[in-house]
Amino acid sequence: MLTGFKSLVRKASSVFTPTKAQTYPIIIPRKQHSLSRQDMSPNAVKVLYRLNKAGYDAYLVGGCIRDHLIDIEPKDFDVVTNATPEEVHAIFSNSRLIGRRFRLVHVTFGREIIEVSTFRANTAQEETPSPGATQTSLKDKDSARSTHGIILRDNVYGNIEEDAERRDFTFNALYYNVQDFSIHDYCGGLADIKNKQIRIIGDPKQRYQEDPVRMLRAIRFAGKLGFQIEASTAAPIKEMAHLLDHIPPARLFEEVLKLLGSGNGIRTFALLREYGLFRYLFPDTDALLQSGWKRDDIDPEAFILRGLKNTDERIQSGKSTAPYFLYAILMWPSVVLRHEEFQAQGMPVTPALHQAANMVLDNQVASTAIPRRFSTPMREIWDMQLRLPKRYGKRAFQLLEHPRFRAGFDFLLIREQSGTELNDLGAWWEAFQHGNENQQRDLIKQIDSRSNNNEGPKKRRPRRRRKSNAPQRDISSDS
Repeated sequence: MLTGFKSLVRKASSVFTPTKAQTYPIIIPRKQHSLSRQDMSPNAVKVLYRLNKAGYDAYLVGGCIRDHLIDIEPKDFDVVTNATPEEVHAIFSNSRLIGRRFRLVHVTFGREIIEVSTFRANTAQEETPSPGATQTSLKDKDSARSTHGIILRDNVYGNIEEDAERRDFTFNALYYNVQDFSIHDYCGGLADIKNKQIRIIGDPKQRYQEDPVRMLRAIRFAGKLGFQIEASTAAPIKEMAHLLDHIPPARLFEEVLKLLGSGNGIRTFALLREYGLFRYLFPDTDALLQSGWKRDDIDPEAFILRGLKNTDERIQSGKSTAPYFLYAILMWPSVVLRHEEFQAQGMPVTPALHQAANMVLDNQVASTAIPRRFSTPMREIWDMQLRLPKRYGKRAFQLLEHPRFRAGFDFLLIREQSGTELNDLGAWWEAFQHGNENQQRDLIKQIDSRSNNNEGPKKRRPRRRRKSNAPQRDISSDS
């Protein structure tokens, strides 16, 4: 990591250690850095040139520059310009206006979307609303804050210097100018990349109050990049973590996927707990972990870590993961606890599981919204944990055809790998999946369905014929 950065500073290393007298922006000409148009999305370059041709300033900004400098392949190429969203939309027929909180333009090229935003003014110096007010205007009607100081809408436009100051972290205030191929550093981001640190722009408390999700972003970058959170940036996080309660659950759902579903889940999970943020994302799970509750057949922390490790390995090897699987992992220990409680009240095993799933999901959606398209397969994965041990007769073949079989089987393996004893159930299903029909039938025959936890079918008594109460007809009297 950082070999690209070494190349970038080969002729200008002194400028990346700014003193108090350092003036910004620091402009790095093309011959002194390694970023070229070949490293960029061709469609992003098209957007830049089209905006320039129409008479507007346009730059690549943020993550795509940061990631290139630390030798991570950029995934998103964001453009910032002095054109308003309506002006950008008029230039590109393949675009659409989106967002209310932040007005943006998405320019679509097949499956790729280039996000274009307008330079925004920094509203950080404006006063927070007085208690009792629902929201307050900042500069004009296109900017407003909640009673907690959280920015609800921010569509006040400014220049590039103001735009840099309102970005979250210094390494995200880097701009690439396609007109002369230079990189512009407005807040010391290059020095922070060199020092492997995450530093917020401006006063940390004020910036977190404006948008508490910035605390989660600091954790995400620390997990992704392996950087340290700079001391003053880290200091207020624990005391301000409660502000996440005021963020819409739908937004936090997306943040969880970025935090724990990007290939760095184990480190990120540890950081979320260290800084007291995890409890505001998964309150039931956090309470369970804090209590130290465990059973012979489940160690909640070991299970979650094993599930995150499995997710990290899949992503790092280029495989896909489903959001519902990640959420099913994080919430399963709570389901097991509630399942146990409902059974203790006399409820049968399967209805108790369904009731436990309902309760846990209902509690969770108050923190992070879970769309039905994800909650339904989560329920099915949990339900499969009761169904997979029941392999007698035709059930094994039927389960193999179930659309959620593979996810349920992978989930079962994580349970076993984390210490849950399931009598080699995972190995049996592994053999069954890859065996031919004769081998599959032999595997079923080997199961003692009568002694294996009573999983076999109960022998039914023969049905007795019901006696009729109608009077007997005397056929001897018929002629």
